Amino acid sequence: METNIKITNEASVCTIDIEGVIGVPEGEQFGDSVHSVATYERLREEVARIKNIDAKEIVVNIRSTGGDVNDALLIYESLTALNAKITTRCYGYTASAATIIAQAASDGCREISASALYLVHLSSSAVEGNASDLKERIELLKKTDDRIASLYAARSGHSKEQMLALMGENGGRGRWLSPEEVVAAGLADTIIGVESSNKKTSGIFDRVRAWFSPAQRESEQHDEVAPISDVNVLHLPDNSLPATSAIALEEGQSAARKSSTMPKEDPSLEGVAVSHNALAYADDMRNFKTRGL
Repeated sequence: METNIKITNEASVCTIDIEGVIGVPEGEQFGDSVHSVATYERLREEVARIKNIDAKEIVVNIRSTGGDVNDALLIYESLTALNAKITTRCYGYTASAATIIAQAASDGCREISASALYLVHLSSSAVEGNASDLKERIELLKKTDDRIASLYAARSGHSKEQMLALMGENGGRGRWLSPEEVVAAGLADTIIGVESSNKKTSGIFDRVRAWFSPAQRESEQHDEVAPISDVNVLHLPDNSLPATSAIALEEGQSAARKSSTMPKEDPSLEGVAVSHNALAYADDMRNFKTRGL
């Protein structure tokens, strides 16, 4: 999976797209890496650009299954150091190191898509060497887990121990969380991409559909209903909505006339006379030809 951290300046708002494996050098992932940022080193250059334009708001779109923890922590710290409102938005599979970057948002600005899945787990690494090497790596992994859990705890309102327990499920591989579970765990603030259940219906067709829902109908009956223009709707359930459709239909039918077509008149066709006008025209043409001879 490719990584792409692309920054777009639009007025005073900057958009950063983070996709793919975090921490893999751009040249190893892209044919053209000019506009791609996958590492902290490249992001640092882009952050300098953001500071130069003094952006007031930064939106970070995250579509990543994770990557290098070190780069993720450095990106997190770089974003939180900016003097701007930071909004993070998680899409698709947001996992591992990507969830660290997601915590860089300003208060109340961590968003997650309604169709996303979210995974936090204990850190892991590949290692080779003797027993001393392995013991040293184990200590580093434990400290890394402690650092990440502390970061989650600071943003979630839960304890570090609770975060470590969540990360340690399934033998340390964690568990995929639904958007609702992510919010409940305090790792996101808002679920986006969901229509509000309290949205009022608008327009005659929305109102008609709503009336076929008993719950919505009961809700509507307590609301003040504005008069609607005359509409002919078949089989509309009985309700208190003002309607004059039957009257309008009868008036329209009484005013309508039977369709008819007028006789075709084309005096240019010689020998064809279908009306008095055509006959007179044909007679004039014959007199004209006689005088001409």
